[in-house]
Amino acid sequence: MKLFRRVAIVFVAVFALASLSGCAPSANPLEGTALIGDAAGFWLGLWHGVAAPVTFIVSLFSSTVGVYEVDNNGGWYNFGFILGLSIVFGGSARGSHACSRKGG
Repeated sequence: MKLFRRVAIVFVAVFALASLSGCAPSANPLEGTALIGDAAGFWLGLWHGVAAPVTFIVSLFSSTVGVYEVDNNGGWYNFGFILGLSIVFGGSARGSHACSRKGG
């Protein structure tokens, strides 16, 4: 019985690692192909972050909808995207609200 348990644990671990390796990001084949003004910037990143919860649900049922714009300008798009997500999910406001309720 111990041998079966060890084999099962190894099998589950290998399966989990193989599954997670499929989630690793790959290189963007379209990097650098956009014209200077066409890459998504801060404002589009902010909008995509705000719309991300709805876009995620739609992307589960449609292969043509993505949550994250691949053709972006880098750091500013990422900053806008994260800022948009924090606007939707409350950012740090909920954490500070919980502390003030406890009296600390």
